[in-house]
Amino acid sequence: MSNLKIRPINTGFVTTIPKEYLFHHSVVKYVPNIPDHRIEMPVFTFLVEGGEKLLLVDTGMAWTERANTYHHPESRQPEGMAIHEQLAKIGYRPEDVDIVVFTHMHWDHVFYMDKFVNAQFIAHEREIDFAFDPIALYYKSYEHPALGITRPFEGAEFTRVRGETDIMPGVRVFETFGHSPGHMSVEVDTREGRYICAGDSVFVLQNLDPVPEMHYEITPPGRFYNIVETWNSIVKQKARAKDKSFILCTHDAGLIQRTETTPVIG
Repeated sequence: MSNLKIRPINTGFVTTIPKEYLFHHSVVKYVPNIPDHRIEMPVFTFLVEGGEKLLLVDTGMAWTERANTYHHPESRQPEGMAIHEQLAKIGYRPEDVDIVVFTHMHWDHVFYMDKFVNAQFIAHEREIDFAFDPIALYYKSYEHPALGITRPFEGAEFTRVRGETDIMPGVRVFETFGHSPGHMSVEVDTREGRYICAGDSVFVLQNLDPVPEMHYEITPPGRFYNIVETWNSIVKQKARAKDKSFILCTHDAGLIQRTETTPVIG
């Protein structure tokens, strides 16, 4: 295995109602204590250090006013939590990043792209096509110009990928469609094993748990673009990972506590 390390970086907090968003309605009766009120979830990006290039998985969410006005109510980005501010705390500038891989192009994964002036932007070809021309149902997710705002990726140049693709030694992407049309996950080789930066293909680690009462091998989420693709992507990653601690989810609150004791993983 390689000497790559993964540094999770939280860029703020979005809100959601878990009973509607994180868990499919068919499992609610079998999963205890699911909140039916709005809660905060983190928005992690992942910096991959120690390789031939400095690589970032996603760039994170927008500032509070933008997030709260156009997206999930009461979402917030406290001072110092924007991606460029977080990078500065650990001695980096956005200009130092060589590659940004986007798991997908929803608003909370693509902000402040303009600051990464030296980076190669990589996304799945299906995701790029849909992001620039979504159906109206997804105008907010991708900040379509119809909303009267400029989307973060407007005018950006992307490297289009598909299938399983090596990005640099020790880092590859593979397709995990379902949450969005062209979602992909990023697999990183470390001394401890292969970690998967799962984006939103797995919302929380509980989505990996079986539901025996329903004969489900996973606990599906309630928010998806395609439930069949979502299901298969979760199953694929569950099989691919050594155990679920090797799957890093953008919105899993447990990762906040994990990073307090282990700020660099791998």
